[in-house]
Amino acid sequence: MDVNDFDFNLPEELIAQTPLLDRTASRLLILDKETGAMQDSAFTEIINELRSGDCLVLNDTRVMPARLYGVKEDTKAKIEVLLLKQLDDDKWETLVKPGKRVKVGTTIFFGDGLLTATCVGEAEHGGRILKMTYEGIFHEVLDELGEMPLPPYIKEQLDDQERYQTVFAKNRGSAAAPTAGLHFTTDLLEQIQQKGVHVAFITLHVGLGTFRPVNVESIEEHEMHSEFYQMSEGTSRLLNEVRGNGGKIIAVGTTSARTLETIMNENGAFCEASGWTSIFIYPGYTYKGVDGLLTNFHLPKSTLVMLVSALAGRENILQAYQHAIDRKYRFFSFGDAMFIR
Repeated sequence: MDVNDFDFNLPEELIAQTPLLDRTASRLLILDKETGAMQDSAFTEIINELRSGDCLVLNDTRVMPARLYGVKEDTKAKIEVLLLKQLDDDKWETLVKPGKRVKVGTTIFFGDGLLTATCVGEAEHGGRILKMTYEGIFHEVLDELGEMPLPPYIKEQLDDQERYQTVFAKNRGSAAAPTAGLHFTTDLLEQIQQKGVHVAFITLHVGLGTFRPVNVESIEEHEMHSEFYQMSEGTSRLLNEVRGNGGKIIAVGTTSARTLETIMNENGAFCEASGWTSIFIYPGYTYKGVDGLLTNFHLPKSTLVMLVSALAGRENILQAYQHAIDRKYRFFSFGDAMFIR
């Protein structure tokens, strides 16, 4: 399958640069995955798309202030570091710019030496393994020195860093937000539960896969970066009960979908599990754990467009995206949402 089969022309002005004042004020495009029928709606109407006995699955990962700016010890050249994944003994897998200036043995200073990082190896896809040296608690140092790692297509500064966190963010470790969850408020989630809809949480820490484009013509040759996921025994028990009672499992975001599908593929049922997943979902894949998906609008030729195409069909998705473009929906992280039912 050719990567260009998932391309579309997106006007730059439709890329949302800032979040709406009210999280729930986004528009919602409802897409029937069987017929391709579409309906323009408001995000708050999601409550009317859910039935008592269904289950909404949310990713409770919390974004780290994972972008650091430092200088090389010897030349004082400026270096940008994005933390992706903690390994062991204060070692981190990172993306570094400019990468050619950081070789094994290079030391980088951050915050006048409050934190130093020494390159101890190279990672896949051009990344670097950095060994961190600091005093005290690493995440407290990171809170002082780091910045929220907004995607490169967002040019505006974020006044309130919490707007790039979901209201239910809890488990710190992500390099990017699970953006479909940004639309929810605590009040809306309470209203959904009052209707009899279950709300469950899983964790997937978003990593390099979010930042990597597909650089091969045949998508079957693309390799996904592994990301850490976790599901509790309580969540797995609830999901199995919902499925057994005929309820639908609605994944909020592609990260939740990838976690659910990983666990179903490996175990044949939902169960307490944790580990690393590099699952790549594209058309031809049969979903086993997800009945519906709430998601934002994604980049052309991205693995996320392929994932939603596997659920609703490539033609249905491309038609829905063109519909959204024609009606000037807002795209990407701070943009509007789509519900695939």
